[in-house]
Amino acid sequence: MSMKATILILGLVWSFQAALGIRFVIDREECFSHKAEYEGDTLHVSFVVIKSDSQWHFNEDGVDLVIHGPAGEQIHDFREQISAKHDFVVQKKGVYRFCFTNKSPYHETIDFDVQLGHFAYYDQHAKDEHFTPLMEQISKLEEALYNIQFEQHWLEAQTDRQAIVNENMSKRAVHKALFESFALIGASVLQVYLLRRLFERKLGMSRV
Repeated sequence: MSMKATILILGLVWSFQAALGIRFVIDREECFSHKAEYEGDTLHVSFVVIKSDSQWHFNEDGVDLVIHGPAGEQIHDFREQISAKHDFVVQKKGVYRFCFTNKSPYHETIDFDVQLGHFAYYDQHAKDEHFTPLMEQISKLEEALYNIQFEQHWLEAQTDRQAIVNENMSKRAVHKALFESFALIGASVLQVYLLRRLFERKLGMSRV
């Protein structure tokens, strides 16, 4: 590979900055922020409600998420969502805020991920049109690898949620079976007691 080609390849930069990738517990409201340094960057946002603090209640109402721009303007909002993904192009550089609201009386555990994709291409050496297709292929490969990573995190969160749902359903089924068994045993004991009292009363009456 020629020196010119090497310079061209090094001049193509696609960087992803994982600003947030956390799992937290929310009571009523929780806000996070991330700074976008360049206009035209792409912000990727995803969240999944993993579980509720109550073992007897699993929230199907979801949470609210509102995204605000640097000037306080609303970029996007999600209402009563259990899980969601959203991508948007940064129109203004600055700090973006992500505010969650939980309307449930229970604490909720949320998996939240924000990724910033920044593409920079230094074209001061890119004068040879033969290298343009190569640059495009490299950028597409970088973007594809990033999307795989982002989707993987999303699927892992979904898998964790489903595992907790299945575990809670299993516990409820066991508890229900135990309750029904105890209820059946109690009814049987009560029947035996009533029958004994009935026979004892009849026996007493026959002796008289």
